Amino acid sequence: MEAMRRLVLSAVFTVPCLAELNWTKSEGKSSCQSSLGGSSQSDAHRALILQLNPNEDCTWTVERPENKNIRIIFSHFQLDPDGSCESEYIKVFDGNSTNGSLLGQICSKHDYIPVFESSSSLMVQIITDSVRIQRTVFIFYYFFPSGTSIPNCGGYLDSLEGSFTSPNYPNPHPELAYCVWHIQVEKGYKIKLNFRDIFLEGDEHCRFDFIAVYDGPSTTTGLIGQVCGYVRPTFESSSDSLTVVLSTDYANSYRGFSASYTSIYAENINTTSLTCSSDKMRAIISKSYLESFTYSENNIQLNDPTCRPKISNVVEFSIPLDGCGTIKKVEDHSVTYTNIITLIPSPTSQVITRQKHLQIVLKCEMESNSTVEMMYITEDDVIQNQSALGKYNTSMALFESDSFEQPLLESPYYVDLNQTLFVQVSLRTSDPNLVVFLDTCSASPTPDFASPTYDLIKRGCSQDETCKVYPLSGHYGRFQFNAFKFLRRLGSVYLQCKILICDHSDHQSRCNQGCVSRRKRDISSYKWKTDSVIGPIRLKRDRSASGNPGFQDQIHREETQNQPSDSLHLFSFMVLALNVVIVVAIIARHFANQRTDYKYQKLQNMN
Repeated sequence: MEAMRRLVLSAVFTVPCLAELNWTKSEGKSSCQSSLGGSSQSDAHRALILQLNPNEDCTWTVERPENKNIRIIFSHFQLDPDGSCESEYIKVFDGNSTNGSLLGQICSKHDYIPVFESSSSLMVQIITDSVRIQRTVFIFYYFFPSGTSIPNCGGYLDSLEGSFTSPNYPNPHPELAYCVWHIQVEKGYKIKLNFRDIFLEGDEHCRFDFIAVYDGPSTTTGLIGQVCGYVRPTFESSSDSLTVVLSTDYANSYRGFSASYTSIYAENINTTSLTCSSDKMRAIISKSYLESFTYSENNIQLNDPTCRPKISNVVEFSIPLDGCGTIKKVEDHSVTYTNIITLIPSPTSQVITRQKHLQIVLKCEMESNSTVEMMYITEDDVIQNQSALGKYNTSMALFESDSFEQPLLESPYYVDLNQTLFVQVSLRTSDPNLVVFLDTCSASPTPDFASPTYDLIKRGCSQDETCKVYPLSGHYGRFQFNAFKFLRRLGSVYLQCKILICDHSDHQSRCNQGCVSRRKRDISSYKWKTDSVIGPIRLKRDRSASGNPGFQDQIHREETQNQPSDSLHLFSFMVLALNVVIVVAIIARHFANQRTDYKYQKLQNMN
């Protein structure tokens, strides 16, 4: 074994010696220019240990053989720890010059193992500052056929828990392997990674064979650890993703590794937690809470026992609002979704049990965002009522046509006068029985909807001759109208819609009543009420002025309230007002019955 290690190290140190033969002194600085690579089998891989000097400025290229790709790995580097990434760095370019695409940059501030690949040549540029310290860079590169892969080498893992091993485990791992596993669990969880077995080539800096663990979804999101040899470490992520890399060289293959991971709920839940959304309720129960009643996760079930929870350090039920035995109750102005978690006692005999009967009643009332928790404990039994107030998610958007397929994402949206606009309000929910009803939709020249406003729809009825309200269509409320502008105002228009969400099966609901011309006592039911706002919509003729600072000042003056004048102007105005008070009184009497209000007026298309 030791003889083999010496042979490998001899081969490693030979290459840098050959490369250093091309280093020359020029104008007091050290530089190097080297071309590396080859087409023979012995040139398929190389390792370099570079001992760098201060004020280094060198480049070298790696020329790839035909039909091969290059992978270059900087498995260990020691640069100036106080140096900036602008004064001391290593850059890797795609191609045979520094004019190629920059694949990446390495400096002392980076906490990951840089790995670069290319289907053409590579150019490496090394720049060091003037500080006199020891600098060492270990570089390993090799060529591999394009379009080939090693079986069981990397992949995506997205379950709450799982396991994976190196290729061929427990047999020796393959040479020149580079495997990446991406682990992604649900939001709100962290990942605990446990290596049950690692047996790789040992080295103080893990330069030859190594496992790297990154805290995040990629190999550049923060290195947690780099390990090799014979160890059994454990790692924990700070978020819901983790990345694991296995890299091997061309010598000394051992059995590799075996690893498993579990999910850990990130928040500290002492008892239970319930959150409600448009499509599901999420109930989380602490394992310690169950253990306090001498229960385990094996004793727990929903109304529908086939809907099983996810088990980690907590027990989590993700319960659809239209499944798993969820019961829906429609009441005036609200709807409640209910389900029950039951813990079944384990009998100590056929007659008795010493476990309390535990039920957790889950209720989601769809009204607002706040959360309320309540617990009732009786002498013999425990019944916990877990309630939360949820929110239906709605959005409003403009569309290109009455097909409502392509939403318009431009803001502000420029239109012509009398151009037909198509508006859709969408509800995101899994409940198929819900419908969206447009109760009132108004327009305003300002986003705060201060006076003046103009009603397009009121109590479900069209108030504008160009406005057309589409029939109820499931989770969508739709209407169209022709563009206009407000008199004595700039060309901005904002839309606001008051939305009712009802149960389609409730034929007496406000949504099914449609247009109501007269206001009645509000006794009909609906589940939820909210507002949606969209804008601004502007006339095309105002587009050319939008880049003019004077135009922006005018918008600011027109769309905000007038500010009070300073004291000098106010005093002058008061003196002037006193001088003309008699004239004002006469004019006021003459025009007592005449008022000027904002009126809506159709304007002809001026284009």
